[in-house]
Amino acid sequence: MSALLRYDRTLIEGEAPMIGVDEAGRGALAGPVVAAAVGVVPAFYEGVWCRERGLRFRDSKTIGETEREELGAVLREAAADRLLWLGIGVGAVEEIGRCNILGATRLAMQRALEALAEQAGGDVRLCRDDADTAGVAGAVKVPARIWVDGRPLRPFPYRHEAIVRGDAKSLLIAMASVAAKTARDRTMRELGGRFSGYGFDQHKGYAVQRHFEALNANGPCEVHRTRFLRKWKACRNSPQ
Repeated sequence: MSALLRYDRTLIEGEAPMIGVDEAGRGALAGPVVAAAVGVVPAFYEGVWCRERGLRFRDSKTIGETEREELGAVLREAAADRLLWLGIGVGAVEEIGRCNILGATRLAMQRALEALAEQAGGDVRLCRDDADTAGVAGAVKVPARIWVDGRPLRPFPYRHEAIVRGDAKSLLIAMASVAAKTARDRTMRELGGRFSGYGFDQHKGYAVQRHFEALNANGPCEVHRTRFLRKWKACRNSPQ
């Protein structure tokens, strides 16, 4: 049994569904921030899929691109087969500029959770952060427990628990990290086709030398985050 699976099993409380949430692209210079939510019921951890496939998942930053893409496809297939629930949410470049990256990340995570709840079709209830659950009738679906990688989200509409370095501790959050990263990578490959001079399909919009060289040659395009270009400007203006 992996350490990530053991960690999740220690957090099980009754029959409440559990959801792991993570994001990708928060530190990039271009493109959206993308969040994913992966949800399961406690029985998932005893199932064949978890034993045979789930244990392959870990923090997406520690997985090579080829394996990560394969695992992303495995997750999507599992969601299609109703073995788990999967929701993806996006914070657009315009929202990053308007709300800053933290606000856009919260929006992406909220949308990922709501997409998951919609996919679950009533099997998952998200508890509003300001909700009073005392005295709720037993027939009402038990609220899902939400685990978010990092620190608490404030403000945020849904009650959640923050786990620092959760993608290295929790199997569900690790799965969400893979889902978010592969979803964002697909978007950046698409943007690489639309904006062919920037190499988005290779560096995915992050602050690497090739990206700086493309910016020097072409200037920013419409999917660059204006507030994030200080790194590029600092490199461009630094003495050689």
